[in-house]
Amino acid sequence: MTNLLAADSYSASSTSVQLTRLPTDTTGLERIILTAQGELQRLLSIFFARPIHVERIYANTSPRLQPASPEHPITQSRQVHLVCADKTVCIATSTVTITSPAAERVFLDEKYPIGQTVRKLGQGHRFTLLGVETPTVGQKRELRRVYVLETEGFYCEILEVFPDREMFARGEAWLMETMAEVERDGTGSCASMTDTLGLGKPDWLTANKGSEVVN
Repeated sequence: MTNLLAADSYSASSTSVQLTRLPTDTTGLERIILTAQGELQRLLSIFFARPIHVERIYANTSPRLQPASPEHPITQSRQVHLVCADKTVCIATSTVTITSPAAERVFLDEKYPIGQTVRKLGQGHRFTLLGVETPTVGQKRELRRVYVLETEGFYCEILEVFPDREMFARGEAWLMETMAEVERDGTGSCASMTDTLGLGKPDWLTANKGSEVVN
C-alpha cells in the first residue's frame, strides 16, 4: 500500500518530503498544515498574524490513583477548539495516553495543550499521518486529518477538522466576515465527524495507513 507520508530525505545540500495519496486539490499551504507536528497553533498564529486561543470543550480523564507509568497509564479523551478573532479555525478531538510522571505533570497539572506538551518535554517525537479528507459539507469545503503524535511517555491520536478551507485561501478577509456568515452551517458537520472518532479512526480511515516520520 502506498504511504500517505514518506519519511523526510536529506543530504548536505537538500531536503525533500514526499507526500502521496493526498487529495489532488490540496494547496501548498494546506500541505504544510497537514504535516504540522505539534506546532499547528503556532503555524496558524503566523498565518493569521493573531493569537490562537485554545478553548477546551471537554476533557475526560481516567482516575489518577498513582503516578503514570506503562503499567498504570492515564488516559484522557478531549476536544478543543482553536479560535482566532472569535472564529473557530480548527476542532481537535483526541485520545491521549500518558505513561510517564513528567508527561503527567506537564499535561494534567500544568495544563499545557498537546503540541506544547510535546515541545515542553523536549524529547524527539514521532508523527504518523493516518488519513486526510477534503469533503464538501453544505456550502463549506472542509479539511480533515487523523494522525498520531507521540513522544516518550505521551501518545496522542488526533482528529482535526478545519471547518472552511476558504480560511487558507483568503486569510484576513475570511477572518473578518460576520459571525453569521461563518457559522451559517452550525457545528453539525464537525460534530458528525467527531462522533465517529471512537479511538480516533473514523470509517473513511480504514483504507489509509501512514508512514512514520521521526524527528
